[in-house]
Amino acid sequence: MTDTDLNERSADVIVVGAGPAGSTAAYHLARSGLDVLLLEKTAFPREKVCGDGLTPRAVKQLVAMGIDISEEAGWLRNKGLRIIGGGSRLQLDWPELASFPDYGLVRRRHDFDEQLAHAAQKAGARLHERCNVGAPLRDDRTGRITGVEAKLGEEKTPVTFHAPLVIAADGNSTRLSVAMGLHRREDRPMGVAVRTYFTSPRHDDDYLESWLELWDRRGPEDRLLPGYGWIFGMGDGTSNVGLGILNSSSAFKELDWREILKAWCASMPEDWGYTPENMTGPIRGAALPMAFNRQPHYHRGLLLVGDAGGLVNPFNGEGIAYAMESGRMAAEVIVQAQARQTPAQRELALRHYPKALKDTYGGYYTLGRAFVKLIGNPKVMKVATERGLTHPLLMRFTLKMLANLTDPTGGDAMDRIINGLSKVAPRA
Repeated sequence: MTDTDLNERSADVIVVGAGPAGSTAAYHLARSGLDVLLLEKTAFPREKVCGDGLTPRAVKQLVAMGIDISEEAGWLRNKGLRIIGGGSRLQLDWPELASFPDYGLVRRRHDFDEQLAHAAQKAGARLHERCNVGAPLRDDRTGRITGVEAKLGEEKTPVTFHAPLVIAADGNSTRLSVAMGLHRREDRPMGVAVRTYFTSPRHDDDYLESWLELWDRRGPEDRLLPGYGWIFGMGDGTSNVGLGILNSSSAFKELDWREILKAWCASMPEDWGYTPENMTGPIRGAALPMAFNRQPHYHRGLLLVGDAGGLVNPFNGEGIAYAMESGRMAAEVIVQAQARQTPAQRELALRHYPKALKDTYGGYYTLGRAFVKLIGNPKVMKVATERGLTHPLLMRFTLKMLANLTDPTGGDAMDRIINGLSKVAPRA
């Protein structure tokens, strides 16, 4: 191997996975002057299972990366959330806060991730597409990760990449984390999302729509399922229609969620167009790893971000905002660590990353785990949907709680209650 080859395959940081978490981390690392390799196993544009709806939390991160989020650039803004359940229908605007914008966005994941990866590339990160990462390289003496093995390009050329720090942004399965001995916690909630697209006159809806009642009507008795359905207008002639289910239900493993989605769509008004002949693609599914289901988030030179670290919000199944936020936090910790003078000082700074995550999300995710257990009981879910939606003030509080949209200081009474609950809850 020549010196040029070695330099091209060495960096300050390797980021494995160019989804929202990895690309955000790579962007902020590169902007801070570090040499970053961003390794993506597929080629852009590429499909990902997602609701495609972004809350104000995610919008804030996009703005921080300088992404053009104008309508002219293909983004559709939404004003808030429309909630349907228990025979009621309630439309809630996103709250006006100092910390977050008062609008959300919709964009297909088909090219959303590509935009973030190219922003990282523009900032200076070196992007390798069609780079399938395999085993980690480890120091025999310390066990620290020192790089990764990979197969590059359509020819699957074996290569090795070297860096003193590696970020695992390789999604729920995160083979890299598993290879480093970090396995999924079975005591944390897991969800599944399935979705498809339909040609529909509702494509330009400026509210995200959430249906709080999902029924399994195939048995002798109707069964209310722990989860929700969504309808997001894409602004391009289609709607993203899907559902998210939690494993807190006894029905989680036994039901065919694609069939549940088909049955739910069949129950909707015909003029909405959610019929088989209007379907523009197959029904696809993906796992939703929630509430820190893989720990520790820093281990011997490896940092976990996004789905790899189980960052999905257990309250609402949102993953993109937390993927981007954790990517940015990991980058900030690494930048600070790189400025330390000794290996011991650098290690001390890096070990702060799990604490930073727990300080930010730990109490809130603990509340979310309790919420997941509650709505796993069909009776609780039924009472919540039937009675809750008739109280707009309570639902505004619930929207802030479920979407994690509060001002940390100087907010209203609702913000203070939610922030207070999050602070006193254990940060596990």
